[in-house]
Amino acid sequence: MLRAVSGSRRRCFRCCAVRAAVSSVHPDDMLSRSRCLTRSLERSISALRQGNSVLARRATSGITASQCVTVKNSPSCETRSSVYQIRYFNTTTAHRNELITVKTPAFAESVTEGDVRWEKAVGDTVSEDEVVCEIETDKTSVQVPSPAAGVIEELLVPDGGKVEGGTPLFKLKKGAGAAKTAAAPPPAAETVPPPAAPPPPAAPAAAAGGPIPTSMPPVPPVPAQPIQSKPVSAIKPTAAPAAAADTDAGAKAARSEHRVKMNRMRQRIAQRLKEAQNTCAMLTTFNEVDMSNITEMRKQYKDAFLKKHGIKLGFMSVFVKAAAYALTDQPAVNAVIDDTTKEIVYRDYVDISVAVATPKGLVVPVIRGVEGMNFTDIEKAINELGEKARKNELAVEDMDGGTFTISNGGVFGSMFGTPIINPPQSAILGMHGIFDRPVAIAGKVEIRPMMYVALTYDHRLIDGREAVTFLRKIKSVVEDPRVLLLDM
Repeated sequence: MLRAVSGSRRRCFRCCAVRAAVSSVHPDDMLSRSRCLTRSLERSISALRQGNSVLARRATSGITASQCVTVKNSPSCETRSSVYQIRYFNTTTAHRNELITVKTPAFAESVTEGDVRWEKAVGDTVSEDEVVCEIETDKTSVQVPSPAAGVIEELLVPDGGKVEGGTPLFKLKKGAGAAKTAAAPPPAAETVPPPAAPPPPAAPAAAAGGPIPTSMPPVPPVPAQPIQSKPVSAIKPTAAPAAAADTDAGAKAARSEHRVKMNRMRQRIAQRLKEAQNTCAMLTTFNEVDMSNITEMRKQYKDAFLKKHGIKLGFMSVFVKAAAYALTDQPAVNAVIDDTTKEIVYRDYVDISVAVATPKGLVVPVIRGVEGMNFTDIEKAINELGEKARKNELAVEDMDGGTFTISNGGVFGSMFGTPIINPPQSAILGMHGIFDRPVAIAGKVEIRPMMYVALTYDHRLIDGREAVTFLRKIKSVVEDPRVLLLDM
C-alpha cells in the first residue's frame, strides 16, 4: 500500500514540476496543479499526525517548482525544491534558562510613581506568581509577582528607589531554579560521631600539707516538703545576685530611640491633611444620636439578615444610608469648589468614602451610587472593600473619587473628636463610640445608648445652617429609620 501511495505521489509531483516549467499555463492546468499540491500537503499532514515523520519529509521534499529563463529564444529551466526541509527540536531546552526582564505594571492615571520594597534578593528561587517586590504608592501598594518559575538574576532598582509605570525592575532566568533543584543530588547523610562522655569533675585540690579525705562527707537529710521548707542558706542573699540586680537596674534605666523612614502612603496622608488645613476654612459642628431604636432593630433582625444574605448587619450601613439621604437634601455638602475656575461643582450622585484603618495607614475606599442602594447593598459593599483593605488588595480605582467621607472612630473607643476633611471633598462625618448616658426623656431621666457625631465642613462653601440641618437629618434617620420610608 505504501508503494502505491509513493508511486501516485511521484506521478503527482512530476506532473506539478512539468506544469510549473511551462511559461504560459492554461487556467485548467493551474487548477489541476493546485489540487495536486493540496493532495500532497494533505498526505504530509496526515503522516505527521500518525507520527510518521519520515514519510512527511519525503512528501514535502518531492514538491518541486521550476524557474524558467529565456536566453536567445531558448528557454532554460532550473528545478528546485519549493518546500524547505523541516527539522524538529525540543522547545523545552530552547526556553530553559531564558532571561526575561520584568517591568513595573501600569499605574492609574492619578498615580505617577512609587517606592520599591524588595521581598527577594539576587539568587533567590521563585515560583510562578510569587511576589518579588511591592511598590508603595501614595494611595495603595502594588505587588509585583514573578511571571514564571526561575531565579532572580539581577535587581535593576535599589530598595526604596522610585519607579514609574513601565520601568524595568528585575531580570529573571526562567527555569534555572527548577533545573538546579532537579540536578542537585540528595545530600549525603553526614556521619556524626557520638558525643564524647563528659570528663569527670575534677577533685578539689587538697589544702597544702593537709590530709587527703578517704570518705565522702555526710549528706544532709532531704526535707519532706522542699517547696515549703527551704534551707537557711537558700534564703540568705549573696553578693553575686546583688551585683546582677544592680546590672539589671542599670539596663532598665538606659533609654534609646530609633528612626523609621516614612512610607509613601504615610507621606501622602500627611501631605493631604496639611493641604486640607491650608486650603479649607474648616469648622466642626456636633450633635448626639439616640441609638436605642437602631440597636433594637439590629438585635431583632441580625440573625435573619445573616442567614439570608451571609453578612452581618452593622451600624455603618445605617449611617451611610442616612448620609446619602442628607446629602440629597443638602446638595451644598456634596459639592466642591474648583479653585482653578472659581466655580462650585454640584453633583447629582453620591459616592461615599469610608475610612478604613490598616497597618500601613488610613485608606478610604469609595462606595459608589449610594443614593440607589438599600441596606443590603451597602453592607455587601462595605464588607467587600473592608476585606480587600485588610488583605492589602485595594486598587487605586477603589479609592479614586468620592464626594463625602465617613470616619468611625467609635470602633477604637472614641467618645469625641473633630475629623479632618479629605480633600478635595468639602465635608466629613465623624462617628464615635456608643455609651450609656443619662438623658432627659419626656421629663424623666433615662439611661440610653448615645453617640456623639461631628461634621467638619469647608466654611467657604457650606454655611452653618446647612451643616446643622445636615446633622439633624442624620440624627432623624438613625433614631427612626421609618423616615426613609416616608421620605420626610
